Amino acid sequence: MRIAVTGSIATDHLLSFPGRFTEQFVADRLDRVSLSFLADSLQVRRGGVAANIALGLARLGLTPVLVGAAGTDFAEYADWLRANGVATDAVLVSETLHTARFVCTTDLDHNQIATFYAGAMAEASRISLVDVAERTGRPDLVIVGPNDPDAMLRHTDECRQQGIPFAADPSQQLARLTTEQVRQLVDGARLLFTNHYEAALLLERTGWSEDEVLQRTGAWLVTRGADGVDIARAGRERLHVDAVPTDRAVDPTGVGDAFRAGFLAGTARELAPERAARLGCALATVVLETVGTQEYALTPADLLRRIEAAYGPAAARETGPGLGPDRTPSNFKQEAIA
Repeated sequence: MRIAVTGSIATDHLLSFPGRFTEQFVADRLDRVSLSFLADSLQVRRGGVAANIALGLARLGLTPVLVGAAGTDFAEYADWLRANGVATDAVLVSETLHTARFVCTTDLDHNQIATFYAGAMAEASRISLVDVAERTGRPDLVIVGPNDPDAMLRHTDECRQQGIPFAADPSQQLARLTTEQVRQLVDGARLLFTNHYEAALLLERTGWSEDEVLQRTGAWLVTRGADGVDIARAGRERLHVDAVPTDRAVDPTGVGDAFRAGFLAGTARELAPERAARLGCALATVVLETVGTQEYALTPADLLRRIEAAYGPAAARETGPGLGPDRTPSNFKQEAIA
């Protein structure tokens, strides 16, 4: 299965605050906030939603095509991605701008305050999926992840025009998109990914009810952190999959991207939605236990151990046959999620 992953490519600056953000806010002074947090540590890591998802897919045996814009400083990052099985031929490298920056501070409760600088991502709208398909082959699925808004809209339109299934993952960009833009990104998506907060924001932005969203999408996956994930489909019973627990949580950055990679890899291997979500939750916990979104160690045996501990031996047996890189079907099938 050929998956093209569009969206952000970034360098992450991850800081740790040894306190709680909520203790720093004064209830009747929220109209003027001026706060400074002294961090205990700084980690500079490779990141970006599209790059994180693509690397997760590659670690699970697929060969994803990364589609996005990076900066003049991208050469070393590109070498890393290629060494880990990600195709980077479709990455546009800016001649003047640096790769995007994600600066995120995490407190003791894993609350986060983040700032994103677009940098070279502003040039992503220049990328044509038609050209990408001619160079790298027609994708079976395109992930439209958070990116320059014009790029997100262009990629979605191209998928419709070319008849290519797409998954909508507007994520952090929901806050700046208009009603019509969000509707355009969601309508017709084979899959829709949000976290719990983004789900409420998406309903507010579109003006649609949950049922109206489901009538326009194949499946809506809502991640809820330690409370797992919900899978909703029109006319079907809602599914809930518990998270894979851990007592070694380190940093939540990139956990949602890891879930998406695991779910998509499971779907590519024709696992049913609930089984694919279990794989996603297992990979998400691996990332949760690691500082950095791409530095985690991963083996099929470890994933199966986690799945068995969380969901039982039968779940591990159901998942296991699809984890080898030589067991990837060539075509994305609608019945895998419908």
